[in-house]
Amino acid sequence: MPALFQPLRLRSLELQHRGWVSPMCQYSCDPDDAPGVPNDWHLMHLGSFAAGGAALILTEAAAVNAEGRISPRDAGLYNSGQAEAWQRITSFVHRHGAAGAKIGVQLAHAGRKASTYWPFSGKRGSVPESDGGWTTVGPSPLAFEGYASPAAMGADQISGVVRDFADAAVRAVDAGFDTIEIHGAHGYLLHQFQSPLINTRTDAWGGDETGRNRLMLSVVDAVRAVIPESMPLLLRISASDWAEGGVDLAASVRLARQAAEHGVDLIDVSSGGAVAHQQIKAGPGYQTGFSAAIRKEAGVATGTVGLLTSAGQAEHAVATGQADGVLIARAALRDPHWWLRAAFELGHDLAWPPQYERAVPRRTF
Repeated sequence: MPALFQPLRLRSLELQHRGWVSPMCQYSCDPDDAPGVPNDWHLMHLGSFAAGGAALILTEAAAVNAEGRISPRDAGLYNSGQAEAWQRITSFVHRHGAAGAKIGVQLAHAGRKASTYWPFSGKRGSVPESDGGWTTVGPSPLAFEGYASPAAMGADQISGVVRDFADAAVRAVDAGFDTIEIHGAHGYLLHQFQSPLINTRTDAWGGDETGRNRLMLSVVDAVRAVIPESMPLLLRISASDWAEGGVDLAASVRLARQAAEHGVDLIDVSSGGAVAHQQIKAGPGYQTGFSAAIRKEAGVATGTVGLLTSAGQAEHAVATGQADGVLIARAALRDPHWWLRAAFELGHDLAWPPQYERAVPRRTF
């Protein structure tokens, strides 16, 4: 059996294989009538991957409070209406997944990168309050280039965000999600606190690495405390800020080791997003080395992402021990049945939805 299609167990969660869906923001919620509520677009988007053979689907970032949304059109999980809408989607994925698909929600807070225009709005930068935006927050009053300056968070606000993550996790369990991923990457709030390029605080939430990691680990603890012991917890991190003086791989290994000690079962290893002057050296599989190092040195399961488009690339990443799972995004948008095709290319039989069986490729003619 190809390594990519070997099963994986995380706590009590059984995944049929190692090919997964990376979170992808869709900017498709109705900001006026149903802010933060996933709708038919999200059902179609995520449901297509379930029918396409993905073993684990991670949703787009779901904000833990209203001010944590990346844009006014982003999804949330901070009220019961949103939870009910997500339950419709989890039920669909469980019912129609070709590979016994499981689904996890990514819980997030965008911090200083919140209240921005969505990519297809025709505008860029921060959304003013007159156009439905809001004042953003962060560890320090330093703006991301091209965005409005955030307000530095007080201790009570920080504690409130930790509670918001925990409350959203409870809603996620009730909505039928199989796992939860905490978003600590891409320059959003938890990563903002972690990065010395952004966090200039001198209190307990800043200063040295211990202080800068405190919010990330506090959120891990709060979420772990309210979800079932049997449910795995994932954490997405940016392994490198790709900028001098920022987070580097060594710091990320230390964070991953601590996160595992606090109850994280898999690190979803990405990179970048903290600052606009980052210098990313991108190429096919350019982040697998980060995943491999964290997996080996921190002793924790990892997922890898980034310009992985072919079945052969994904198979190589898992077979060589660089990651325990491969998460794809753009390749899945191009082909929502990527996993069914990958299985065929690797010589593995993956069950197709009965409605699509007439299209199963034949190996001999």
